[in-house]
Amino acid sequence: MIAKIEKKIQDVKQELQTIGDMRTGSLTKQFYKRGDKKWPYWQISYTYKMRSKTEYVRDEFVDQLAKEIAEYKRFKKLTTEWLKLSIELSKRRLDLAKKLLEK
Repeated sequence: MIAKIEKKIQDVKQELQTIGDMRTGSLTKQFYKRGDKKWPYWQISYTYKMRSKTEYVRDEFVDQLAKEIAEYKRFKKLTTEWLKLSIELSKRRLDLAKKLLEK
């Protein structure tokens, strides 16, 4: 079972090497309303160094930012999986060592 977990960790590490440009945040379309008219605009909201930030985004940059945000979400998913596997691996190794000491 230890070898299987180690293999999964290696797979995660290999996939992490394919991560491209990334950016944290949420990209949303907002509407500015004045009277009867509405004007759409994009904004990205994120937290960096424990500070919330919001920036306006031009239409021509929306697709690129959406890709970068998707890469960040993929990165977070992979690192969470790696951590979960590492904890399981550590527990298995400790259990094995404990059994060996009891003999």
